[in-house]
Amino acid sequence: MSGHSKWHNIQAKKGKADAARGKIFTKLGREILVAVKAGGPDPVSNSKLKDVIAKCKANNMPNDTINNAIKKASGEGSNKVYEEMIYEGYGVNGIAVYVEASTDNKNRTAADVRHVFDKAGGNLGTSGCVSYMFEQKGIIVIDKATAKMSEDDIMMLAIENGADDFKADEECYEITTAPSEFSVVREALENAGIEFVEAEVQMVPSTTVELDDASAEKMQRLIDNLEDLDDVMNVYHNWAE
Repeated sequence: MSGHSKWHNIQAKKGKADAARGKIFTKLGREILVAVKAGGPDPVSNSKLKDVIAKCKANNMPNDTINNAIKKASGEGSNKVYEEMIYEGYGVNGIAVYVEASTDNKNRTAADVRHVFDKAGGNLGTSGCVSYMFEQKGIIVIDKATAKMSEDDIMMLAIENGADDFKADEECYEITTAPSEFSVVREALENAGIEFVEAEVQMVPSTTVELDDASAEKMQRLIDNLEDLDDVMNVYHNWAE
């Protein structure tokens, strides 16, 4: 996926997020809860929490909201346990779909996800049916217009701290890392005053598939309906949008 289409996909996603800000923050709050339960409330010693906080900031979540979510997650009243689940399936024309969910009721979530696939003419597959088509990578996207450093300086800082790739187009810089190096690269950039449009470990497709307009409309509806589910955290696919 080119940086150009990547940028516009992010902007489209953020446009939808603006329209459903409360829902996005609720999902991010759940990610904070899972991270705190797994490694404690201190981001200095909990790298997973630190990464989630970076994702929250990229989604314009206020610091007070982030801090309150951490306090709530570490409080005695937060007894709800969420389990991270993966669902794999196929959309229009066999497009691979990889869904990450966080749930306190596996049966409910599985039924909800299956219903969305069925309604869109796709089908929910078995574990492993599409995951081999994706590779886990750290993705950091920076808006050129707000970058406080030159392109060369950002590229050198990223590469020196372990980034695998650096791409630039008219609107943004896109940095790719191995999952194990993501936190180090992100922190180096963050400490240099760089703000992110996107910063998270994602499932990136090894190849992508083109769709005609009619099929693309159906595929977009499937993605939107999956993302609308409260328990779904991320939806990845190999559609060349």
